[in-house]
Amino acid sequence: MYAFGLCIDRHYLTPGLVTITALADSLTAGARRSAALRVLTLDLAPADAVLLADLARHVGFGSFDLAHRRPLRASRMADAAYITVATYLRFEFTAAFVRRPYLIYVDADTLVRGDLSAPLETLRCGEVGAVRDEFNPTVGEGPALPGAAQHWPHLRGRPYYNAGLLWAHTGDLPRIRRGVERALTRHRRHILHNDQDALNLWLLRSDRVRPVAATYNRFEVGRFLERGNWVRRVVTRPLRPDPTAALIHFAGPEKPWQAACPRTEEVREYRVVLRRALRHIRALGAAHPEPAGLT
Repeated sequence: MYAFGLCIDRHYLTPGLVTITALADSLTAGARRSAALRVLTLDLAPADAVLLADLARHVGFGSFDLAHRRPLRASRMADAAYITVATYLRFEFTAAFVRRPYLIYVDADTLVRGDLSAPLETLRCGEVGAVRDEFNPTVGEGPALPGAAQHWPHLRGRPYYNAGLLWAHTGDLPRIRRGVERALTRHRRHILHNDQDALNLWLLRSDRVRPVAATYNRFEVGRFLERGNWVRRVVTRPLRPDPTAALIHFAGPEKPWQAACPRTEEVREYRVVLRRALRHIRALGAAHPEPAGLT
């Protein structure tokens, strides 16, 4: 019924392997066999594509496909500190490529802990399922969408959503892509967080969002607390690990697969899954050397 969609470039091969492993761990054997895995990339080498396909098969996914795509021509990287233009590939999934009624898009800098398919039960045609952003939850009260609340005062106070996990009917994918492209073309001055701001401009204009519970996209904040207290001013929930969260999102420049990343509780949990991904790669045999960074 559904496919997981990932966007993986050469910089994100290691976390992509971890995300595939965690997705498999989150599902029963039967659910894995019926689920599809779809990957879009800008620059992965053929050997990397074979590795991803072999891992998907090894952990039990019933269907895998990978395609090379180019991002929207209007793509704008207002902030490229740790993100590449590959972030725009999330809008290049098509019904013909997904070959399932639903797409669950998952960022590769996440730790999946639970079944992500439940929000599909309430998703209506024409809607995008998304979780409110923990660092920029409200239009006009954070750095996201600069100037938008001044230009359109009626948008002030509206929810702002994170693009790291999205649910959609595949028939709606062309409409989403057109809406994002229109936002990038007409309202570039309001783009700061790249494709996420563009998506939110379309969601605000179209009112096509289906809010999803925060447990499906919970930010890992411990890394930020080790560097300062600013996060206490913007996150309203208790700043401790959430063991009930279905997905932990490692937003920001420090990533859990990097050696210098602070070893918070959830980073340590991530690295347990990273080591499990390593074991899967080793089980595939000598044809697949370990990617750099899997330590």
